[in-house]
Amino acid sequence: MSKKDNKKDSKKDNKKDNCVEKKKEALLPMEGTVVEAVKGSRFRVRLDNSEHIVLCHLGGKLRKHYIKVVPGDKVDIEVTPYDLTRGRIIYRHR
Repeated sequence: MSKKDNKKDSKKDNKKDNCVEKKKEALLPMEGTVVEAVKGSRFRVRLDNSEHIVLCHLGGKLRKHYIKVVPGDKVDIEVTPYDLTRGRIIYRHR
């Protein structure tokens, strides 16, 4: 391989890493309590740091491993800065 090929590969890797980092940074982690189970696998979650209520759905691992979430559970959620009224439940505290 020539030096040019190595440079191209490293540039591609850097672009991929930057995109992933930006997406991860954009999500806002928060904690809350499940208030109500809505139709399907959606839940209303009241945030601990304020009185806002966020409509959340289960994240992939929770759905994959059949983790049950019921009203009263403490959960960690991710919210995008674009729409602060919707989120994803990523962890259920024991």
